[in-house]
Amino acid sequence: MGEEELQLSRTTAAERGVTNIEFRVADVHALDFPDDSFDVTHAHQVLQHVADPVQALRELARVTKPGGIIAVRDSDYGGFRWWPALPALDTWLDLYRTAAVANGGEPDAGRVLLSWAHAAGLTDVVATSSTWCYANEEDRAWWGGMWADRILDSAIAPQLLDAGAATPADLQRVSDGWREWAASEDGWLSLLHGEILCRV
Repeated sequence: MGEEELQLSRTTAAERGVTNIEFRVADVHALDFPDDSFDVTHAHQVLQHVADPVQALRELARVTKPGGIIAVRDSDYGGFRWWPALPALDTWLDLYRTAAVANGGEPDAGRVLLSWAHAAGLTDVVATSSTWCYANEEDRAWWGGMWADRILDSAIAPQLLDAGAATPADLQRVSDGWREWAASEDGWLSLLHGEILCRV
């Protein structure tokens, strides 16, 4: 996430009249905030992408006030399920996992959040899980369209191509597969998430 995404957030906040919020780019491994700054810190779909999630949790704990809460949710790509069974989506999952690991991430972060919290020295931790389900026409169009575009136009595309993990034709097949899934009236997809609430 960079300045472009933050500007979109700033614009949305201004449109909604929200004035008690600030948006910054920061390194979660070394946050530029004093100790005990926040009542709540929240990392949504973040730890799966960082090099050292345990250090990230230590930093969140450092900037959270005593008695405050750290709230974390991350996907577990091993828990993704969809219908109809389309080989292109199997390819997508393999390619996504390849890219995530190559970037130093953990695509199955949801299942290890509790372990990471313990490794970060957090002891008052409640672990849960939740799911998202995309099955109606509008949700399928959004999710399927997003991935149909991302596999071709985001940073994952050149990464996979440069690494020799995929060809342009492979990526196009994956994109077409997402559009096929989204167009299917039987289309259904569920994503598993791990969650932790940590009292500091």
